[in-house]
Amino acid sequence: MAERKCHERSPPLGRGRGEGSPVNDEATLWLAFILIGLATTLPRASFIVLGSRVSLPPVVQRALRYAPAAALAAIVAPDVLVVTGDFVPLNPKLAGIIAAVAAAVLWRNPWLPFIAGMAVLLGLRALAGS
Repeated sequence: MAERKCHERSPPLGRGRGEGSPVNDEATLWLAFILIGLATTLPRASFIVLGSRVSLPPVVQRALRYAPAAALAAIVAPDVLVVTGDFVPLNPKLAGIIAAVAAAVLWRNPWLPFIAGMAVLLGLRALAGS
């Protein structure tokens, strides 16, 4: 067996089954895009297409009423409770959220929760020096 010098290139490695080609890889990628698009669009479109011909069971309808609040909580909770990658249950963000919720419940003013929450958040950050 002849020795190969270190500056010589080794032969290219295969891509799994066969050598593969850019055309084949591109077709696979487009197929994946189309399938993912259908997987997300069809369930959403089914409610529009089927309309009132098919109705969800009452238990599911009651559960779906809480979906927007659950989605919002899933977005907000990690931002409020996780600081620099660590779980911190007592932090200025959480105090701001509590102040905003309290203002919303007590006074029903649409601007007051923003003002109260930001005032508490910025005030505690100023006191903490961050």
